[in-house]
Amino acid sequence: MKGNSYEDLRREVWETDRCCGCGACIAVCPSDALIFTPEEDEHPHNRSYCKEAIDEVPCGACFEVCPRVKMIQGRGLLGEYRSIVSAKAGIEIPLRQSGGAVTAILADALDNGLIDAVVTVSEDRFTLKPRSVVITSSGELIAHAGSRYAWCVPLLTALKTAVLEKKCRKIAVVGLPCVTEAVAEMKASGNDLILPFARSIRLVLGLFCTETFDYNYLVQGIFRQKYQLQPQDIGKLDMKKGLLITKTDGETLTIPLKELNEAVRPGCRICTDLTARSADISAGAVGSLPGHTTLIIRSSTGESFVQSAIASGALLIKGGIDEKAIEALAAKKAARGIPKQ
Repeated sequence: MKGNSYEDLRREVWETDRCCGCGACIAVCPSDALIFTPEEDEHPHNRSYCKEAIDEVPCGACFEVCPRVKMIQGRGLLGEYRSIVSAKAGIEIPLRQSGGAVTAILADALDNGLIDAVVTVSEDRFTLKPRSVVITSSGELIAHAGSRYAWCVPLLTALKTAVLEKKCRKIAVVGLPCVTEAVAEMKASGNDLILPFARSIRLVLGLFCTETFDYNYLVQGIFRQKYQLQPQDIGKLDMKKGLLITKTDGETLTIPLKELNEAVRPGCRICTDLTARSADISAGAVGSLPGHTTLIIRSSTGESFVQSAIASGALLIKGGIDEKAIEALAAKKAARGIPKQ
């Protein structure tokens, strides 16, 4: 009997504007038949070949790992967790976005052999153009710190490089809630084509997210044309009742949310997960004092990585948590999934 293929993915996810652009389907496709094109990045495209659809060779890998075939619901506003702490890096991270806790945990893990690679996002410092990368040293990781996850990038495409080309077997994946959900689908799958990827992932670190933006629309259309703002002049981006931009000269600018609406990816509009409920550790700035990172530690795996970073001095636990602030923002995002009466 014919199984699911990219044709089902196209019909159920791509053509219904549900694609989150995580890149999981591209990573696990054994034929390298799925790609994102520069001209069209709202969802992947097929190169006119599919083992399942054309040759009737059992596969279905792309369909199985897609987090938008069946979206994860429930688990409460913040999901299941062991503890929530406020933290900051105990090591020097010059370009960190907030408390630098994520970089500190990963740098410690690389230095102590707990992981051998990090699949994450980097960006061109002058254009802000994002790309997925595989990082294998703490020095390289710290150099990439501060990369923004505001742009959609098929992050998990780099997982294929890490597993098949670099032969990494202890990988940390850092991504937004949709990415962590895709990894959860990988780990739940019994498909032999997916198992090498699932078994190679040691840690899943999720980042708080309200939505992501189309790079070209935001940078070319809003930043440059409307605000005469060049990418190289932007030092930091934060979502605080609008897009708060801190320029490299220290000047700040807030772009109202209503002006950003058209730049939001269609697939983000149905997501109800703020805090990456499928991760081992979730991280964000909400709920902690400025210069600190909120860490939601969800699993024994996540706990062991945090404890290792604390023991080495790479991570410092500082201050209390405003859990209500996190829940308020999580409730606002979760409301997207409530049908209107």
